[in-house]
Amino acid sequence: MQISRSVLSGTKMAAVLAAGVLALTACGGGSSTPAASSGSGPKLINAGKLTVCSDVPYEPFEFQKDGKIVGFDMDIANELAKDLKAELNVVDSSFEAIETGTALTGCDVSISSISITDTRKNVMDFSNPYLDDDLTLVASSSSGISNLDGAKGKKVGVQQATTGAQYAKDKGIDAQQFEDSGLLVQALKAGTIDAAVGNQSVLGYAIKDDSKLKRVEDYATGEKLGISIKKGNTAMADAVNATLKRLTDDGSMKKFETTWFGEATKK
Repeated sequence: MQISRSVLSGTKMAAVLAAGVLALTACGGGSSTPAASSGSGPKLINAGKLTVCSDVPYEPFEFQKDGKIVGFDMDIANELAKDLKAELNVVDSSFEAIETGTALTGCDVSISSISITDTRKNVMDFSNPYLDDDLTLVASSSSGISNLDGAKGKKVGVQQATTGAQYAKDKGIDAQQFEDSGLLVQALKAGTIDAAVGNQSVLGYAIKDDSKLKRVEDYATGEKLGISIKKGNTAMADAVNATLKRLTDDGSMKKFETTWFGEATKK
């Protein structure tokens, strides 16, 4: 997802600093920050629990369904917890806290559709990439929009602090800002905006069953998603990469992609 995905929320930030107060799965406890790990495996902030920061909701990566947090990222998080023989504990965080690295003071890792960027590498470490995710422009079929130039002067929406927001700005689009992807998609479907710029995985998923909306143009921005880890925590990085390799080698990652994205999100 991004240079940054959602604006800082006081509630979500409090959740991170409280190290699990608003955990949406098993409750967390403690707030100590782990030092760079060494030895046979990574140290966990809360013994026996893998504490994961994620910006919920962001369908289909992480969202609540039937009282549980599910999605593509959550499938990966569950597998990582399983490999670490730990219980998964998800903390709802603002994406700004995630992309600045602040979230890692209260979480072992952040898994939240995080695009790997050089700027972010200055404040956090990343796993190997686990998904390519470029940008797209989606619009209502009645808008007459067929490309980004045609969207100028129209009502275009973006999620705040995302690569989609920056891309639209760079292309001269004065876009309306939304705090999260759910609000952006709601506005698009309600017709209060004509179009939206964002990641292919999210917007493609959101409009796949809506005949009134179409995907009109894709942008090869080279975005790759990774799991963020506290800088210097090589033991955790090794564990995360081992899980990602296992999921790729045994076909699980491809299965997760099919489950959550299908073919409708790709062109």
